[in-house]
Formats: sequence, C-alpha cells, structure tokens
Amino acid sequence: KTEMKEYSTRQNKIGRLIQKEMSELFRRESQMLFKGKMITVTMVRVTRDMAVARCYLSIFPSDNTQEILDNINNRKGHLRGELGRLVRHQLRVIPDLEFFLDDSLDYIENIDNLLK
Repeated sequence: KTEMKEYSTRQNKIGRLIQKEMSELFRRESQMLFKGKMITVTMVRVTRDMAVARCYLSIFPSDNTQEILDNINNRKGHLRGELGRLVRHQLRVIPDLEFFLDDSLDYIENIDNLLK
C-alpha cells in the first residue's frame, strides 16, 4: 500500500509564499544569469519542521538544464538571503533551500510527441 504524505495548512501556506517569492527572484535574476532561459518554480514542499523547502523548477528551453540546476545550487546561499529579505516580516526562520528539476513538462511533451 502506498502512503500519501499529509501536508499541514501551514506547510502549504509557507510553500506557496516561498514559491511566489522564488518565482519573482528567478524572474529578476534569470535576465542576468540565465540568458534566454525561463525558470518556473512549479512547486515548493516544506518539511514538517519548516527547516527545508524543496523547490521544483521547470527550465525552458530544456537544453543543458543540469548545468543550470548546478548553477542555481551553487547560488543557494545568495538565493536564501534574498528570500529572507523578501519574507522577513512573514517568516521567522528562513528554511534551507533544495532545488530539483521538475521534468513533468518534458514528460508531457514526450507523450504529446508519441501521440502524434
């Protein structure tokens, strides 16, 4: 049997707040750092103890996405600092950020191509 993880209302709210602010951060920074790339924060899951926020990113166009993800992970400290500045009035503790590739769009595109 599969066990579905339950997320509290608070975890979901914090996740949505971080998603909104990270999307804005990437929109601003991607013009300078990732020319021609559109980085979308598709989902943010916050751990129960609010210590870690797992950010799922969709990168378009999807060539050399791993390189971009590595670049983002190298800038994790800077991004967390910027996030902290943006949400300092809403959150007491800024969670550590973890970035993952959300390849669901590639998956959908692949299925689309297979169906044609």
